Amino acid sequence: MARLDDFNNEPADQAAEALRACNAAPRFVAELVAGRPYQDAETVVARAEKVARSLAWDEVSVALAAHPRIGDRPEGSSVEAEASRREQSSMTDAAADTRAALVDGNRAYEERFGHVFLIRAAGRSPEEMLSELRRRLDNDADAEQAEATDQLAQITALRVRGLVS
Repeated sequence: MARLDDFNNEPADQAAEALRACNAAPRFVAELVAGRPYQDAETVVARAEKVARSLAWDEVSVALAAHPRIGDRPEGSSVEAEASRREQSSMTDAAADTRAALVDGNRAYEERFGHVFLIRAAGRSPEEMLSELRRRLDNDADAEQAEATDQLAQITALRVRGLVS
């Protein structure tokens, strides 16, 4: 409960900074900060996921720009970089051919859709992520925007849960 209490009671700018590492979309951050105090962690997580799913595509694009490519080793000690390294920990043991295929797949995806391939990496193997990348390359733009938004919402919920639990 202490982490939730800290989040509820810290200055708004500190709460906003912590939330930006969960989802960089300004409206997401503003709505979550404005909703404080939250009664419990589940309420914050549910609100975070709901707001993330409601973001317009231009807002989702801002959040996507803050995410590294799957398979890239995020640099630095920011909360975002640490979260990405933790979430992509399965990539540490990825076979060289899987890594190479992800590099090629990321390039093809970005050429096709104009943004980074986003997937909830936590709990997925490198091979599963590669399979999903290949499948999603066949999406049309609208279907892919919907999938990217869904993945962003899942990642946001995981990160907010870690923030307040």
